[in-house]
Amino acid sequence: MATIGITGGRGMLGSDIKVKAEADGYNVNIYDLPEFDLRDKKNIDEIVEANDIIINCAAYTAVDKAESEKELCEEINAEVPGKIGKLAAEQNKYVVHISTDFVFGDNSSDPLNELSPANPLSIYGSTKLNGEKNLIDSGCLNAIIRVQWTYGKNGNHFVSKIIELANKMPELKVVADQYGAPTPTTAAADAVICFIKKQITGLYHFAADGYTNRYETAKFILNEMNINIPLSPCDSSCFPAPAKRPLNSRFDCSKIDQVLDFKRPDWKDAMKKFIADNYHGQH
Repeated sequence: MATIGITGGRGMLGSDIKVKAEADGYNVNIYDLPEFDLRDKKNIDEIVEANDIIINCAAYTAVDKAESEKELCEEINAEVPGKIGKLAAEQNKYVVHISTDFVFGDNSSDPLNELSPANPLSIYGSTKLNGEKNLIDSGCLNAIIRVQWTYGKNGNHFVSKIIELANKMPELKVVADQYGAPTPTTAAADAVICFIKKQITGLYHFAADGYTNRYETAKFILNEMNINIPLSPCDSSCFPAPAKRPLNSRFDCSKIDQVLDFKRPDWKDAMKKFIADNYHGQH
């Protein structure tokens, strides 16, 4: 069976990919901080050399902090994918790279497909876009999967933050002008495994089925948790931050639906299951 190396392998998505890949019989190597700093070229050499397939989940994801740490963010998000790609091209290795909805800055309500013009609003978004370009330019066999609004067992995310805030605040205000689809990392991991099996190449969008906004998502979470506190909608301008967030993250996933060996889950069904599995009996 092929050997898979996962960069950022202890993160939310990487850890779910590891579980699923091992269950399918793959040998899996995990590469993450502090032992593996991808800014050190010899670490990248080792990762590409030791594995048949490289899944790059590693990223600088502190979106607001990135505005003041542009060089570091560029190094990890833009330069690393290019370096992995060049070595992978030389050694004929396959690379799956994880990207993001933050490459967009669209204000319409149109679903965005892989040909929609990118327009990043932040340093994080622009460095992730550069990473995609650098990987493609490397000429290696690769697939890029853009994901969005992810949540999973091993990490901080919107679901955990809302539950945490609801348990200590008398009321909540949540933005209602950012649209997308909350997506479980377990489903994104299924997509990655499908890509590995079929050695699919190209750029793809992946998200749970259906669209909603942050406010409606928070309402759904509180309802599932039986937490009864006042919740009100507001605009993104209520929460000024160093980095601008995309308002429209509605993904058109019809391209990836043609190649997946499973049906993307409905966002509500997936979130209901996640909350039942991970927060049962908690309040």
